[in-house]
Amino acid sequence: MTVTVQKTVKTARPRRPIDPNSDGRFARSRATRDKIVGALLDLVRDGDVSPSAARVAETAGVGLRTVFRHFDEMDTLYRAMAEAIERQVMPLMLKPFVTETWRDRLRELVDRRIEIYEAIMPYRISASIKRFQSAFLMQGYQRQLELERTSLHAILPQAVIDDSATASAIEVATSFQCWRRLRHDQGLAIAPARAAILALVEAMLARIEG
Repeated sequence: MTVTVQKTVKTARPRRPIDPNSDGRFARSRATRDKIVGALLDLVRDGDVSPSAARVAETAGVGLRTVFRHFDEMDTLYRAMAEAIERQVMPLMLKPFVTETWRDRLRELVDRRIEIYEAIMPYRISASIKRFQSAFLMQGYQRQLELERTSLHAILPQAVIDDSATASAIEVATSFQCWRRLRHDQGLAIAPARAAILALVEAMLARIEG
């Protein structure tokens, strides 16, 4: 008995033609998105700490519907702002210290943080105002506090960390909130504000043996 086996020949599915405009549309979409984020950054930097979506659209030169097509709510737009700021300051945050002793590294940390705080001050103030209306911004605020604490503790000796009063005093002296108070609330220029921070830090260092 002969069995005949029939082979099934698969026909190749025709490929979808490549849309020559797809890359161009993506590039235009990305450019529009960047323009909207840039508008928010510009407005906040120039003192509008809580700009409306309409104001962002006007500054970006796009329609309000375009803003919400790229960012379905202002929270996502602030998320993009936070990401842009983080990309800007992260290289400085991760830069290795050049000094050797923990005391000198603490002083180096002060100058490094001052540079960062100056760069991000209007954006941190804006996010701080909005954080009570946004779970994402509140999480970002808590994350920033934790980052300040952990990066400080990476420098301090364990004996200083274990002295909670001293460690907390140094943390407050080197915090963004302290810098904002000096620069924004008291209206000090950078040099006297830096001198005030260093005076606080040196007072703490003078109390620590070793």
